[in-house]
Amino acid sequence: MLNAEIAERRTHAISQGVGMMTQIYVDHAKNAEVWDVEGNRYIDFAAGIAVVNTGHCHPKVMAAVAEQATRFTHTCHQVMPYENYIRLAERLNEKVPGDFEKKTVFVTTGAEAVENAIKVARVATGRPAVIAFGGAFHGRTFMGMSLTGKVAPYKKGFGAMMPDVYHVPFPVELHGTTPDHAMGALEKLFKADLDPDRVAAIIIEPVQGEGGFYPAPVELMRGLRKLCDAHGIVLIADEVQTGFARTGHLFAMEGYDVCADITTMAKGLAGGLPLAALTGRADLMDAAMPGGLGGTYGGNPLGIAAANAVLDVIEEEDLCNRANELGSRLRQRLEQIRAHTPEMVDVRGPGFMVAAEFNTPSGDAPNSDMVNRIRAEGLKRGLVLLSCGVYGNVIRFLAPITIPDEVFAEGLDILEESIKAAQAA
Repeated sequence: MLNAEIAERRTHAISQGVGMMTQIYVDHAKNAEVWDVEGNRYIDFAAGIAVVNTGHCHPKVMAAVAEQATRFTHTCHQVMPYENYIRLAERLNEKVPGDFEKKTVFVTTGAEAVENAIKVARVATGRPAVIAFGGAFHGRTFMGMSLTGKVAPYKKGFGAMMPDVYHVPFPVELHGTTPDHAMGALEKLFKADLDPDRVAAIIIEPVQGEGGFYPAPVELMRGLRKLCDAHGIVLIADEVQTGFARTGHLFAMEGYDVCADITTMAKGLAGGLPLAALTGRADLMDAAMPGGLGGTYGGNPLGIAAANAVLDVIEEEDLCNRANELGSRLRQRLEQIRAHTPEMVDVRGPGFMVAAEFNTPSGDAPNSDMVNRIRAEGLKRGLVLLSCGVYGNVIRFLAPITIPDEVFAEGLDILEESIKAAQAA
């Protein structure tokens, strides 16, 4: 079977609205390596968009899923509950930042976690409005789209967004936007358009994911916490992409001296199985009446078993420190490449959530063409890379945190070759 043959079938069977980043049709994968149906090997610097932080098919995670599959695969926790669901909630309540009593709700996707966080904030405060940031990504549901700060492809053609959603600029030093600009925009919003007493929540990614891997400055987080406390607003940290050791902390908010009221998570939580959660202040999480939260597949037993194993692996293999070590090596190598690559205008990101931004050689305009060439050259050489950013001019690096040193070194060599080839093209 050939990739091209499957691609032709896909064209006729799958909606074009489902995007495709590569034409690699996977046969099997292990840790940070993937083999397609033709037997070609690839080094995976994408990890399913930060999902398999513990690597493809980690033995401990797979064993936990297999063991659970012999017992039961679904009862719906709201109908017949199970103990490991409770145990995972207890662990998240302990590990999510915040020195207060917490409770957890399990759902299936990151977008669903965000939707439910907004529901909780609204029912707890009795307020309707929500504030998000330009460049943010919070999902493809209607509330997720509305909160997302990027039009194409996420909002384009889908009609009116949800009401009472507002955006303010996200601070990006490279682009001349500071925390003062963001906080000033909030102040102006409250003076001109929106009574702060109508605001249920402010939602923020500690590091913007799809938006370009821009870390939120400490001053911004402090300012938001102070603002939310002053007006009774719920602060929501969207840790869907930043969670589970990716930033060198189990949760990125551990890198700040303030905490969110509610944290959303998914992606790396269950090692590749669909599971998401929101964990927050107990008084907020208890505001909805029974039946107001949840879902048929929320907290599926296989995903719960995988997630408990993922937390074990992160702890046993010290993956937070591993992420910091790998990220340091990656940033050093990127800075070396940057010395002879004028198009690379920035290298950034905490832990192993690292990005490189590319502009035109003059440095005055986003260079998505070069990013696309680098990705294409990488694929030719067996390296899977992802882009991001409002202008598509950022390469984000999301290899599994368990990647072996020799595979990582090989991937970095391919990356450098691919950038040189893209420059010469």
